[in-house]
Amino acid sequence: MAPLYLALSALGCLSSASAEEPAPPARDGGRDFDFDVGTWKTHTLRLQRPLTGSTAWTEMDGHTVVRKVWDGRANLAELESDGPTGHLSLISLRLYDPRARQWRLYFATPNVGILSTPMVGEFKDGRGEFTDQEPHDGRMIWVRFTFIAISPDSARSEQAFSDDGGKTWETNWVNQYTRVATVPEAAGASARRAGTAHAGSHDFDFNAGVWRTHIRRFADPLSGSSTSIELRGTVSVRKLWDGSAALEEIEADGANGHWEGLTLFLFNPKAGQWSQFFANSKTGTLEPPLIGAFKAGRGELLAQDTVGGRSILVRAVWSEITPSAHRYEESYSDDSGRTWKPAFLANLTRER
Repeated sequence: MAPLYLALSALGCLSSASAEEPAPPARDGGRDFDFDVGTWKTHTLRLQRPLTGSTAWTEMDGHTVVRKVWDGRANLAELESDGPTGHLSLISLRLYDPRARQWRLYFATPNVGILSTPMVGEFKDGRGEFTDQEPHDGRMIWVRFTFIAISPDSARSEQAFSDDGGKTWETNWVNQYTRVATVPEAAGASARRAGTAHAGSHDFDFNAGVWRTHIRRFADPLSGSSTSIELRGTVSVRKLWDGSAALEEIEADGANGHWEGLTLFLFNPKAGQWSQFFANSKTGTLEPPLIGAFKAGRGELLAQDTVGGRSILVRAVWSEITPSAHRYEESYSDDSGRTWKPAFLANLTRER
C-alpha cells in the first residue's frame, strides 16, 4: 500500500466498505502446493529468443521431483531435463508466508549458483499465478509464472514475459507434467551429471546426513548480554546437484516451544563462493544470504543485515569438522567487524 494512501486513510480522507461490514476471513493457502508433491514426467517447450519476435522453440524431456518441507508449507522442486540444446538442471524453492498468505518461488541452476528474485503470488480458483520484475537484455520486464490445468495426475506451468507493463504477455516456457511412480535410472544418472567439478563445490559434503543438534540462541546479541535459550533437535541435510547445493531442514524444541527452519546452500562456480540462505516457518521468507568460502577446513560466510533498525554485519563460521561432529556459530558486529558478539551457537553430532 502506498505511503500517501496510508496517510490519507489515517486522516479519515478515504472511506472503505470494510468499515461498514467486516471483510471475509483471508484464505490460508499453506497447502496449495500439495498437488505438486511427487514425481512427474516433464515435457518442456522453450522459446529460443523471447521478446524478439522469434517463433523458434526447442523441446526437452525429463523429470521433476517435488518434496514437502514443513508439512507442505514449503517444498523443493528438482527438474532434470535433456534436449537438443543440452542438459538442464533447475531447482525451485517455494516458501509460504502465513502473514501475507502468499507464496514466494525461488529458482537456481548449478552453472550459475545464484538464487533468483522471488516470484510472489497465490492460488485462486485452481490457478496459481506468481510475478516479479527482473532484467532481460538490459531492460526491466515483468515475468509471470502460472500453474494451470491441475489434476491428480497432470498439470501445466507456463512462464511469460511482458515489456509493456503487463498489457501484453509472450509465453516463452511451457512445462507439461504427467505423474509417474519413480524416476527412471537413466534420468537419475542425468541428475548426477549436474554436479560441478569446480574447486570448493564439495566443501559442504561433510554436512550431508542426519544430525542431533544442541543450540544456544542469545536474546540480545548486540548488548553483550549472556542471556540465552537452549534448544535441542534434529538437522537433516540432503545434497543437490551432486553436492554443489544442499537443503538443510532444522527442527528443535526449547523453552519457547517448537522451532522449524531451513537452509539452502548454493555454490557459485564463477566466484568460487557459497551462498547460505535461511528461512523459518513462521515468516516463510529468506533472509539476506551469507556468502563466503572454506579455507583450511574452516568455512566463513558474511552478510549485511538489519537488527533493531541498525545495519550490522553477520558472520557464520563452520568449524571443528569431523566425520561425526561439527560446530556452527553466528556472530554480529555493529562496528564494521572490529568486534563480534555471539548470536547463535550449534554443536552437531551425527545420527546417521
